[in-house]
Amino acid sequence: MSKLSKIITTSLFAAGMTVAGLGSAHADWTPSGPIKLIIAFAAGGGADTIARATAEEIESRKGWAILPEQVTGKGGLNAAVALTKEPADGTAIAMIVTETLGYNRVAAGAPVALGDFTPLTTVAGFQMGIVAKTEKGWASFADVIQAAKDGQAIRFGTMSPKLSDLAYLLGKANGVEFNTVQVRGGKAVMNGVQAGDLDLGFMAGIQAKGVAAGDLVNLASALSAPLAQSPEAATMSAYGVDFNADGYFAFVAPGGLSEEARQALSQAIIEVVSDPNTKAGGIIAKAFAGAKTISGGDLEALLENASQGAQGLLDASSE
Repeated sequence: MSKLSKIITTSLFAAGMTVAGLGSAHADWTPSGPIKLIIAFAAGGGADTIARATAEEIESRKGWAILPEQVTGKGGLNAAVALTKEPADGTAIAMIVTETLGYNRVAAGAPVALGDFTPLTTVAGFQMGIVAKTEKGWASFADVIQAAKDGQAIRFGTMSPKLSDLAYLLGKANGVEFNTVQVRGGKAVMNGVQAGDLDLGFMAGIQAKGVAAGDLVNLASALSAPLAQSPEAATMSAYGVDFNADGYFAFVAPGGLSEEARQALSQAIIEVVSDPNTKAGGIIAKAFAGAKTISGGDLEALLENASQGAQGLLDASSE
């Protein structure tokens, strides 16, 4: 087994774990003032909605004031940098994706270190598929490859540099070249596919409603495992690419946060997103096949492994 394979395997093991309990030391902790919630996603999107709905429910349950603030750009790195300037006392947290502190951080030359953050918990795992409109007539990614070999220009929508690298490697492994179009966010990819401006693209759960309605089709899973909604769709390894787009939406705090505060914040978030009767939990259940909560040392290990795996992907895509 290669070093990269070991990294991927370890990440998968961590991803399958949930938090059984965070102890009771946090029971009496409360923030000293309002909590600033830095959101790395555009206003109005699915991730932004989950972040705000989680904050609203925690306010209702705990009585803590939470003030959302958008800090977008650079794949979440702008939000991450902003968080490092906040106090490590539980009055500032951020919602990012694990890719922010993995691929995006490594590709940008590590403007921040993993030690600058206290990981709290993930809330949902990507359901990243390669998606097209059903009317295209493609049943699998193999049909896309054949269309490209037959001379059709394929416009492949992505929403991050990591996904653009994966699109490049998919073409390279199968002897075709895609016209990769990187846009801002999964909603923009879906809108492009729906409008016909893109032929297919990566979507991380936003496609669920369209797939269920029969308007969209998951041609392949971009994860290391099959998609929950379309288990018949092959993973990218079937098409010669041993990398994947595994990732999670996650909450983090500044580095040096006390264990008491970490546990209290993590548990408050987990209780909300794990409850399908809350707005946040309901969205996660529908779009992401339920909450995936990884916290503490397990989340620290996942982020470290993601950083190591990112370098392998960068090296492969630069060959």
